[in-house]
Amino acid sequence: MHSITLSAALFWLSFTIIVFTYFGYPLLLYIYGSLKKCRVHKETITPSISLIIAAHNEEQNIAEKLQNSLELDYPADALKIVVASDGSDDQTNDIVASYSGKGIKLLALPRRGKIFALHDAIADSEQEVLVFSDANTLYHKHALHNLVRNFADPQVGGVCGNQLHLKNAGKDNIAKGEKLYWNYDKWLKTMETATGSIVSADGAIYAIRKVLYRRPPSSATTDDFALSTGVVEQGFRLVFDSDALAYEEAVPRAKEEFWRKVRIINRGLRGIIMRKALLNPFQYGFYSLVLFSHKLIRRMVPIFLITLFLSSVILSSTNKYYLLFTIAQAIFYSLALISYFLRNTSMGQLKVFYIPFFYCLANIASLVAIWKLISGERIELWQPQR
Repeated sequence: MHSITLSAALFWLSFTIIVFTYFGYPLLLYIYGSLKKCRVHKETITPSISLIIAAHNEEQNIAEKLQNSLELDYPADALKIVVASDGSDDQTNDIVASYSGKGIKLLALPRRGKIFALHDAIADSEQEVLVFSDANTLYHKHALHNLVRNFADPQVGGVCGNQLHLKNAGKDNIAKGEKLYWNYDKWLKTMETATGSIVSADGAIYAIRKVLYRRPPSSATTDDFALSTGVVEQGFRLVFDSDALAYEEAVPRAKEEFWRKVRIINRGLRGIIMRKALLNPFQYGFYSLVLFSHKLIRRMVPIFLITLFLSSVILSSTNKYYLLFTIAQAIFYSLALISYFLRNTSMGQLKVFYIPFFYCLANIASLVAIWKLISGERIELWQPQR
């Protein structure tokens, strides 16, 4: 009887946390945002910009990225383009150097990690606004204008742009799941902006005021999280602009996507530990709930998925509703497993397969990342998955 009571408590605790994560939190954002109505004052402005492109062995992408950067619709005299090459040992540095006559600066740095590469690039920049970009991300020609117009609002310290995924021809079905995930994440960011600030920026396209830059105390964190949340920590808003468009291809294979997520989640969790002061609602208000719900609880979901399934199995003999819930979970996980084997087929491209597959892959990656965090493993260097 005691085990049944404990199982029921675990079931309802797990169920409540999972429902809150995916349904309660968005509803809370909608309600609070509707009441708060935090708008952003935007104007057409052209502050000086330093476009910083972090690169490590990007010989396949860097030329296209540089050409794209040169074609951006922004005053040339207000735009400085810097490539911070973190120990590249392929042709990346040579390719970037060939663009020196077009005003692109190469910082050929030793292999120390992305945080250090960005820090050296920032130290070399005197511009008002820092824009950060991945080497495989292409910007819409108006992207910089749409980013910086938000800085006409003195309360805005950072802006995250809108990353879009290109068509996933030739990839397995994990790319479709990734695209769906990003659409959901951007939907949350839109509602978070109305509450004050989004949880953090995306490394493909974001900007901060140069005066708000603070070097993160740890290099074992994701740079976009560390730099963008530093803006919030200093009392400024971090907002999302859906019109500042950037494009990149999704990771083509499930294996690469899995380990990319492990790396990002592990470093992201370390970032939360580093910015733990932001979890204090007495100092940071509603943003603390945003950070707690969007970044921390969501990463803990796989633990509650396990306790939910195990407790429902134990309770299935006591009530038909628990039995039906157990069967539903088993079917969902079976579809994910089937999707793994169908991932390179046309049938695997159906939502009924790739949604369970991507969901399970992401949560297993969270479990692995949590384990690596607990075991003390630090991921200091970045290895872009292309």
